[in-house]
Amino acid sequence: MKKALIIVDVQNDFCQGGSLEVPQANQIIPYINLLMQENSYDQIILTQDFHPAGHKSFASSNRAQIGDTIDLEGNAQFMWPDHCVQGSIGAEFHEDLNLEKVHHIVQKGTQMNVDSYSGFWDNNKRHKTDLDDYLRFHEIELVEICGLALDYCVKFTALDAQDLGYITCVHFQGTRAVNVQPHNGRDAIYQMLEKGVTFLG
Repeated sequence: MKKALIIVDVQNDFCQGGSLEVPQANQIIPYINLLMQENSYDQIILTQDFHPAGHKSFASSNRAQIGDTIDLEGNAQFMWPDHCVQGSIGAEFHEDLNLEKVHHIVQKGTQMNVDSYSGFWDNNKRHKTDLDDYLRFHEIELVEICGLALDYCVKFTALDAQDLGYITCVHFQGTRAVNVQPHNGRDAIYQMLEKGVTFLG
């Protein structure tokens, strides 16, 4: 059985000192580097949040406060600080992440009017990235997922992978939650377990 490691959004803006810092995010990078070094993955894939300037998920684009929820195209959208803007240092992968073994990079969040938590789809399920096609081309059946953040982009990537028929696992030691609400991380784990996602480590 061929397997892939999907490393979600280990980018400067989500790490220490970033505009949307995930608590303890930097602690997972050595673990992820070990995964890449010690396991024989057929494919290693990075997802990269890659927003155009003025993206509609940014509070600054909507005269809103960070943390507000507003309606965008009939969907509730949480308002975030500006982050992972194309061409910015914040959008770059963290310098401590070892990129030598990476086979492919999937950019997401590139549509101006809709966010994209999952590595597979935008939040409205209208625009698909190339991730599913790439995995199927390489005959991947099992995906292991790690990265940032557990309660948003990792969760939705895992749930979509499961829905698309992949055997899906998440590395518990290789992810951290942003926890906008204190129990978001815990609740995300329950949601994934209920859908059949397995946790490792």
